[in-house]
Amino acid sequence: MSSSASTSTLPRGLAVLTTFPDVLFIPEIIFGGLVWILVASSRIPDSMLQGWVMFVSVFCFVMSICLLCLYFCGAHGGGSSCWVTLDVICQETAALFYLSAAVLEAYMTYNLGSFPGQVYRENIAAVVFAFVATLVYVIHKVFSLLRWKSS
Repeated sequence: MSSSASTSTLPRGLAVLTTFPDVLFIPEIIFGGLVWILVASSRIPDSMLQGWVMFVSVFCFVMSICLLCLYFCGAHGGGSSCWVTLDVICQETAALFYLSAAVLEAYMTYNLGSFPGQVYRENIAAVVFAFVATLVYVIHKVFSLLRWKSS
C-alpha cells in the first residue's frame, strides 16, 4: 500500500533525482539539447521543417528544465492532482511534438542524399537523438499517466 501512495505524489528537492519517472528529466534535457545543437548546426534547404524541429527541441528543453526546477523547489506543494495532471499534459505534448519532429527530420535527411557527407551525418545524428528523446518522453508519459491514474 505504501508503494502506491508514494507513486501518486510528486517528489520535491533532491528526491526528484531518485524517483522514477522523474529521473527521466535528465536524459530528456541531455538528448533534447543534443537535438537542438545538431539541428542548429546543420544546413537544410527547407527552413520550415528545420524551424519546427528547432521549436520542438527548444520548447521541450525549456519545459523540462522549468518542471525540474519547480519540482526541486517544491512549488507543487506536495503533489496536488492539478500538478500531476500538468505533468501528464506536459509529457504527452512533448512526446507528440518530438515524434512529429523526429519523423520530419528523418524524412528530410532521407531526401538529403546529394548533400556533402558532413551535413548528412549531422542530420542522421539529429534523427537518432530525436527518436531517443521521443522514446524517453513516451516512457515518462506512460509512467506519469500511471501516477495520475493512482492519484
